[in-house]
Amino acid sequence: MKLYRAVKTAMTGLRRNPMRAMLTTLGIVIGVGAVIAMMEIGEGSSSAIQKSITSMGANVLLVVPGTATSAGVTFGVGSRTTLTPGDGEAILRDSPAVRTAAPIVRARTQVVYGNRNWVPSTMLGTTAAFLDVRDWNQLAEGEVFTDRDVLNANKVCLLGQTLVRELFQGESPIGKEIRIKNVLFRVVGVLSAKGANMMGSDQDDILLAPWTTVKYRVTGSTLTTANQSVSSGSSDSTNTLSNVYPGGQPELYPERSAVQAADNPMPVRFANIDQILVAARSSEEIPSAIQQITEVLRERHRIRPGEPEDFTIRDMTEMTKTLTSTTALMTNLLLCVAMISLVVGGVGIMNIMLVSVTERTREIGLRMAVGARGRDILRQFLIEAIALCLVGGAMGILLGHGGSYLVWVFLRWPVETSPVAIAASVLVSAAVGIAFGFYPAWKASRLDPIEALRYE
Repeated sequence: MKLYRAVKTAMTGLRRNPMRAMLTTLGIVIGVGAVIAMMEIGEGSSSAIQKSITSMGANVLLVVPGTATSAGVTFGVGSRTTLTPGDGEAILRDSPAVRTAAPIVRARTQVVYGNRNWVPSTMLGTTAAFLDVRDWNQLAEGEVFTDRDVLNANKVCLLGQTLVRELFQGESPIGKEIRIKNVLFRVVGVLSAKGANMMGSDQDDILLAPWTTVKYRVTGSTLTTANQSVSSGSSDSTNTLSNVYPGGQPELYPERSAVQAADNPMPVRFANIDQILVAARSSEEIPSAIQQITEVLRERHRIRPGEPEDFTIRDMTEMTKTLTSTTALMTNLLLCVAMISLVVGGVGIMNIMLVSVTERTREIGLRMAVGARGRDILRQFLIEAIALCLVGGAMGILLGHGGSYLVWVFLRWPVETSPVAIAASVLVSAAVGIAFGFYPAWKASRLDPIEALRYE
């Protein structure tokens, strides 16, 4: 009941000077509006940067074969043939932190169309999941090859924008045939432009095809030379007459020619791949994904405890940390600038409340003379200050949200509504009212009733 009377008395005091009350809240309105607008613009920028990080592969893991060693010579990462397409399927099936995975078979050879040719910097045999891993789901033209194409080793491919420009020079490549090491591929789609990556490499200079087609029809082995088209026409002929002391045993069956091998490919039990590209569900789940992938592959490769892995997992942790810290720094900087406005608004409220205490000295003395105690006066002026801040906070929320919406409409900057910022603004408004209204209220409660009644 006492609280209700204090609130009623405080509201009556504020209604006496509505214009002054509105001007007093103006500082809080501007401060809270700035906080809301800055937070929503900062959240939108963070989300946009996070999407850019994802598209560059920040939540992507690369699983490569291990290192081969022979006669004391180490051949480097990827020199062993330990990864299979089944490993990728097992990773996707048994790793909850993994969103999708795609096998990779690398190649580097010449692509020919008509009288033009080009050697793309990236030529990959993979599945349609590769586009999902790299966040490349939108095609500029055509469609993606399917799992059926991968199963049947169909001769279809997707081209990047650079390859389309160099080979077709303004023509639509859809449905046309290109030649890769004397194998005709039909172009079924064109990838959307992605531009250069952080290292300056052209991401649009790329060709994608089913990994089975690239492995069994184009390369037949892993990428061992800088340009496989250079050695494609060379033949390894040996003069058997000069082989006086042959070191090998005669073969029981004659070796098949390249034409026979291409026309009648022999099925093999072990189909190795060069890499497995894995996308974690989020950047925060990358450590969990690495641990789960390690457990799955150790079990599949029958690696005993204590033995080293025959594979290596690479991530983009350094790039993610750098860009995330930059985004957080910019958001915090904007928030600090907006908080300065709130402090200025709080100082304005303190100033007006001190003026109000001075003007209402006789009223305070009269109330204390009829029985009001110091804590009642303190409560009244505190409620007035908090009410001014809360009203200003509500108006500031509307102003800040409206301002961020106008920024999105006219400037097309990314914005994102932040419920946390709205709730924090309400709490900060109340805290400002208490912090900056306490001194005037305390000063009013400490007035001597006799001196207050004598005040003119």
